[in-house]
Amino acid sequence: MAYQKLTKRSEDYSKWYNELVVRADLAESSAVRGCMVIKPYGYAIWEKMQAELDRRFKETGVKNAYFPLFIPKSYLCREAEHVEGFAKECAVVTHYRLKNDPDGKGVIVDPDAKLEEELIVRPTSETIIWSTYKNWISSYRDLPILCNQWANVVRWEMRTRLFLRTAEFLWQEGHTAHATYEEAIAKAEEMLHVYADFAENVMAVPVIKGVKSANERFAGAIETFCIEAMMQDGKALQAGTSHFLGQNFAKAFDVQYLTKENKQEYVWATSWGVSTRLMGALIMAHSDDNGLVLPPALAPYQVVIVPIFKNDEQKAALDAKILPLVDKLKKMGVSVLLDDADNQTPGWKFAEYELKGVPVRLALGMRDLENGTIEVVRRDTLEKQSLAFEGIEQHIKQLLDDIQKNIFQKALDYRQTKTRICDSYEEFKEEIKKGGFLLCHWDGTPETEEKIKEETKATIRCIPLEGDKTPGKCMVTGKPSKQRVVFAISY
Repeated sequence: MAYQKLTKRSEDYSKWYNELVVRADLAESSAVRGCMVIKPYGYAIWEKMQAELDRRFKETGVKNAYFPLFIPKSYLCREAEHVEGFAKECAVVTHYRLKNDPDGKGVIVDPDAKLEEELIVRPTSETIIWSTYKNWISSYRDLPILCNQWANVVRWEMRTRLFLRTAEFLWQEGHTAHATYEEAIAKAEEMLHVYADFAENVMAVPVIKGVKSANERFAGAIETFCIEAMMQDGKALQAGTSHFLGQNFAKAFDVQYLTKENKQEYVWATSWGVSTRLMGALIMAHSDDNGLVLPPALAPYQVVIVPIFKNDEQKAALDAKILPLVDKLKKMGVSVLLDDADNQTPGWKFAEYELKGVPVRLALGMRDLENGTIEVVRRDTLEKQSLAFEGIEQHIKQLLDDIQKNIFQKALDYRQTKTRICDSYEEFKEEIKKGGFLLCHWDGTPETEEKIKEETKATIRCIPLEGDKTPGKCMVTGKPSKQRVVFAISY
């Protein structure tokens, strides 16, 4: 049976994405509407993301903890902007028991088991964590608190897509408490840079660092820092956020500390998070019509070796060469899969590992054995070479580094070709249809921002922290503008 090809990106980008997620064994829809099953291959990538991020968090002094899944409804209501921002997405637990249906139709909710206070399945954990921090903090000596948790959250989304938007998803959420404004804002900015470093050096996805406009800010935050990435269809994807919460949650939960001067002060806060949405970013930033293109830093297997043999004798001869190579690569820190199963043809295996984005594929047959060579194929360019077997492990190590850099550079080059300056609103309306990032002047008002969103579906992705800060005039109103901001259609 011929290997089934993916829908081309140019024909239907959304269909291509959905097919790829399923065909590459990353995830599938579950029996619960809007939720997904992350399959072992997809979860292996997420585990690598977790490990890299977790190490970076701990280098900044952050420690992991775990907080409850359920939040008393009264807690969510204590911070007005916060509850308004999440109210429409909350799943609510009202009862704690089922019972047999007296009519014999299965089970029903027991009306006598109604909770005294309804519980919210966490959409985010600021409220339950700050109710806990009240018990932990009394003096300046208790600060700072630098906590992170790896968890699942529930936001009852109506329109879902695997990894990008699901009713339940995995993420990490950091929550820190500080004695001063300066410490808290510095921590929020530090975590933004941690995210950007991870995105660019591990995911090979170039990002723009910036702050959100008031309209796009996290509910309950004073300032939201973000990293914005561009996907291959020209749409923007928010890849991570870090929030300076000021004293809002400390005041909502009366979290104060005694200063060195014996004065009571409210604590300053941050929160920051990334989710399995990063999996969607990874797929859409790099992959092609043949399947996934994974950066070596995140590939479950960096190298796959496919021996080509007809009988046990040939297999034994090839193993004598291949097995020592596997050991050498593993000792160099390279993850290797040896696929010597005889239930599929080599051609089928080649297509399968292309689909799954394995960075380097090696093939060794009897002719290679005679010639002292091995076939090497790199996934990012599909370039194929026949190279000397002797010393191939050193070449592969260097090749993996080259692939990591090349994938990033390709994504960066694409972003640069799709980033334009726009000074006229009429020009903007036409250019935004072509996708990409548009750098434009904006007068800073929510009204102008909302007008642009209503008329074009474009939003301000961020106000960049770096780059051109030259003032100008708003493209819509002509009023003064402090600097250009990034507009795009987003996921």
